[in-house]
Amino acid sequence: MPTDVRSRLAELADRYQLPARAPDQLEGLLELVADEPSAITSVRDPADGVDTHVADSLVALDLPVVREARRVADLGSGGGFPGLVLAIALPDARIALVESVSRKCAFLRGAVAELGIGNADVIPARAEAWPEGLEAHDLVTARALASFPVLVEYAAPLLEVGGHLVAWKGQPEPSEDADGRAAAATLGMSAPESVEVKPFARTISRRLYVSSKVMSTPAGYPRRPGIARKRPLRASG
Repeated sequence: MPTDVRSRLAELADRYQLPARAPDQLEGLLELVADEPSAITSVRDPADGVDTHVADSLVALDLPVVREARRVADLGSGGGFPGLVLAIALPDARIALVESVSRKCAFLRGAVAELGIGNADVIPARAEAWPEGLEAHDLVTARALASFPVLVEYAAPLLEVGGHLVAWKGQPEPSEDADGRAAAATLGMSAPESVEVKPFARTISRRLYVSSKVMSTPAGYPRRPGIARKRPLRASG
């Protein structure tokens, strides 16, 4: 691993007060991503991934709701960002890596075993088809996964009242923002609010969106797998 990557990981470990094992585990994760034959993510070079993936995942620790979480469901975990990174950073939390694509689940299982991440579980399921996860989490995370109304519909049933959704997204179009607010109101969630963050120096603009579960999820949710994307909740009804 290049010295500059190790130095950057040491900087991140200091910034976020990570456990002693974290830099080595994060370095190992970057190596696994680089070596994975089916290109689990488009950014594979550790020199790029240390910021694009690792720093971008860790920046959520600036939010108390993430730092203090103990039961986390990471949706669409893919190559492990942010789920595996948060599992490394928060060893006292239990992280469910929810992923429906079999080859990505295989990668996640291999990474959990090889890196010795004892607090992460791979869940080979869609978020809408995981009954064991209902109302069982104080935090749901999702990075570049779906539009606001879809994210809120995925997250709400998995959260306990008082729990939070934290989503990594670019700034939405006004129509998506309106649909997200309407979906949140329908599903007992607060309207998503943006928090500007700076995971690394060259970031122009990065936002995390936070929505809280304020009441129980209404009957009828989650809808059948695929319906949230096919027929998302909209402001127009």
